[in-house]
Amino acid sequence: MKILTIAEQKENLLANVSFESIAAAKSLGGEVITALLAAETGEMAQALVAKGVKVFAFAHADLRFFSDEAYTRLLKGLIDREKPDVVIGSATFYSKALMARLAAVCGAGMASDCTGVSKDGDVVTALRPAYGGNVFFTVRRTNSAPFFISLRPKAIPEAVDSGAGQIVNEPIDVAHLAAKAKVTGRNTESGGKVSLTEADIIVSGGRGIRGPENFKLIEELADSMGAAVGASRAIVDAGWVQYMHQVGQTGKTVNPKLYIAVGISGAIQHLVGMRSSKTIVAINRDKDAPIFNIATYGIVGDLFEVVPALTKKFREVMK
Repeated sequence: MKILTIAEQKENLLANVSFESIAAAKSLGGEVITALLAAETGEMAQALVAKGVKVFAFAHADLRFFSDEAYTRLLKGLIDREKPDVVIGSATFYSKALMARLAAVCGAGMASDCTGVSKDGDVVTALRPAYGGNVFFTVRRTNSAPFFISLRPKAIPEAVDSGAGQIVNEPIDVAHLAAKAKVTGRNTESGGKVSLTEADIIVSGGRGIRGPENFKLIEELADSMGAAVGASRAIVDAGWVQYMHQVGQTGKTVNPKLYIAVGISGAIQHLVGMRSSKTIVAINRDKDAPIFNIATYGIVGDLFEVVPALTKKFREVMK
């Protein structure tokens, strides 16, 4: 069996999901190859081959910014030549667009936003949550076309270094880089120091903070723990915080080791985006809030007393 993983980078910096995809591929056995597309691939390719994989590096100035059209053309050529049985990418903003488009042009089936992969004999199976994480079902490859799988970030631990691999510098037909839309720059919203989708710890605030002036309590607690900052849709819609912080059905899906929900009641739209977190701590003065139904630990109390006390304690122990 041959498995192709697609590395993800922004501004020539590898995303952690690249190594998670490799770990998932290795768990299936067989030969693992990785595709890397960027303006400059040198250092990133070296980081990938340290995981013991063969890296096909596509380097060109026009690949600095993500383009699903150009990426699809280049990767389709690689897939036609290498004929992988499985293609694994991440379920991030960019990769969701790429994986679906690539699967379509390959005439292949796809399982999206999966939390695990396994193999029984020659049959590869992907595990996918549905109905807000209340149900998990399996998706299997049913034909000879490659089986495309996108993995939820943080669902699988990153691959560890396992010896030198091989780098193949791929020639690029510039005609494949043509696209109807061309990205000329990228503006990043200012906000948290840690990316939500890649964070191990997230502190999120909801309407219980009572006003935008109190969101600093969430930011201070997150800062004391080295955590990312999240928010419910209610306070994003109210204009209290930027959309980039929103966790939930219409925001980001996260899977951290620790998720602290502060003043969040637990509407299903929010739970969809965070209920797969390893440990959930809920802080709410309403003991009947739905968030407590999925929380690992619950603190019933006034967040304006509990959060500052936690922040103070974490700052003491983290010195």
